[in-house]
Amino acid sequence: MINLLIRLFVRDYRETGDPVVRERYGKFSGLVGIVTNLILVAGKMTVGVLFHSISVTADAVNNLSDSVSSIVTLVGFKMAAKPADSDHPYGHARMEYISGLMVSLVVFVTGFQFAQTSFQKILHPEQTRFSLVVVAVLVGSILLKFWQGMFYRRIGKKISSDTVSAAAADSMNDVLSTAAVLTGAILTKLTGFNLDGYVGLVVALLIMVTGFQLIRSTSNPLLGEAPTREFVDDIYRSIHAYDGILGIHDLNVHSYGPGRCFATVHCEVPAERDVLLSHDIVDNIERDFLEKKGIHLVIHMDPVTTNDPRTNDLKEQVQQLLAEISPKISMHDFRVVWGPTHANVVFDVCVTFEFPMTDEELNHSISEKICNLPGRYYPVITVDHDYVPVSRPTDTKN
Repeated sequence: MINLLIRLFVRDYRETGDPVVRERYGKFSGLVGIVTNLILVAGKMTVGVLFHSISVTADAVNNLSDSVSSIVTLVGFKMAAKPADSDHPYGHARMEYISGLMVSLVVFVTGFQFAQTSFQKILHPEQTRFSLVVVAVLVGSILLKFWQGMFYRRIGKKISSDTVSAAAADSMNDVLSTAAVLTGAILTKLTGFNLDGYVGLVVALLIMVTGFQLIRSTSNPLLGEAPTREFVDDIYRSIHAYDGILGIHDLNVHSYGPGRCFATVHCEVPAERDVLLSHDIVDNIERDFLEKKGIHLVIHMDPVTTNDPRTNDLKEQVQQLLAEISPKISMHDFRVVWGPTHANVVFDVCVTFEFPMTDEELNHSISEKICNLPGRYYPVITVDHDYVPVSRPTDTKN
């Protein structure tokens, strides 16, 4: 049924990489969410009021907040599709992240409000009326919410949307919360002990936990999270496939929303090669990344001397010194300025943010070891940090 609805209401549904089609998917998911959640609100609110059940009423208002979230999702996808302008040269795609965060906040606040209401119901219980109508409405709600969760999950995977995936997780949690309400109504009928307020409190806590988890997941892209391991590996493999690239380092990736990815990287090239030839290779890489991957890539060329035996021998010695300090230290941009009285040894080292030594301590330790090597060397070291996942492929060429 989900695939049928997609084929009927999403034009060019197979072209999920097209931003226009992606927007259609997002809008469609928002409309479906609004309709299905309003159906649930009407049913649950009616039986909750008629049968004096705070837990059913709480579940109804939870679905009402889901309707608001669907509206936010719909508006978010619409605004995210706006083209770039002078005030927002990188586009408006991050509105999708903002809408996801707003959805998460609505979920958490709703849970908090009904935790307060349920606690009051525990202190001042009100007799609830059991009816098969209540059971029928709750069972129907569970089935519809489960379908809604599967629908959101399918859409979220198709267009790789954290916002829609967050809605899917929220729907599946609603299945559990409504099942808890149903179980509480049945147990109250069987035992005679009024569990309505307690079940309402459990539902409210579930909503709050879900909201908090969604806030964390939807705020990460706005804070600037690291790219995925698979994404980084693909960039490294693709660049290394070009002849004339000796090494890659200092990769930085910035996402301004789905389909708006910007990246910078340093590529080492042979210093002996014609600079125009190396520049042509770099231009081809940048152009191919934009056309094939949709990534706005900017490459900085680092010329590396490869045919000087003295430099190569010293480089091996420095690499051994770094390995003695820690195997987690990588080195790039190694060059030596040979002089009549001493040689300047210039290079960068890269470590993770969790490295146990401070930048100053690491610099001092490396410099001390280099100064103890035979000869007169003056080390000039820059300490960098990884802005990508640390388990990247070993780059033996740099």
